[in-house]
Amino acid sequence: MFERFKRGDTSHEDAGVMEQERPDTNSENVAEQVRIPEPPSSSGSDIGISELMSKRAKLEEAIDYVGLMIKNLKDKRTKLEKEIEDESVDIKNLKEKLAKVGEYIDEENRGIRDLSNKRAQVEREADEVGSLINNLRSKLANIDSIIDGEANKVKNIKDSRSKA
Repeated sequence: MFERFKRGDTSHEDAGVMEQERPDTNSENVAEQVRIPEPPSSSGSDIGISELMSKRAKLEEAIDYVGLMIKNLKDKRTKLEKEIEDESVDIKNLKEKLAKVGEYIDEENRGIRDLSNKRAQVEREADEVGSLINNLRSKLANIDSIIDGEANKVKNIKDSRSKA
């Protein structure tokens, strides 16, 4: 009846279920040791007590096997819970690192904007200095032309005195 549990066979119904670890053969040996031997009287076999005892022993084996399966499933679930928790921690750490990278990028963008504003301000000041230089150059050119004009007048006066 429960021979497939004893042999460790899996039916096609178990194919969709998570792969299960097979219990040790020692657990099968323990189940065999628990069996109650048949009574020596021949009257027991006549009324089917030996068959009933055999069925009970097989049921005990099946229960032991199911117990091992449950234990293995609990162990696997515990392992999966730990792995999921580890992954969760890793993901949280990555998320924190990404947040820091995002903050760094934002800070760098602010720095670039500040530098751009400073550069624009320096450009405006350079343009103002250029305008001042051009104004002063034109003033100097006017002064130079006035000085040249005065120098010509002085030269003309000297030339007119020397001829006179």
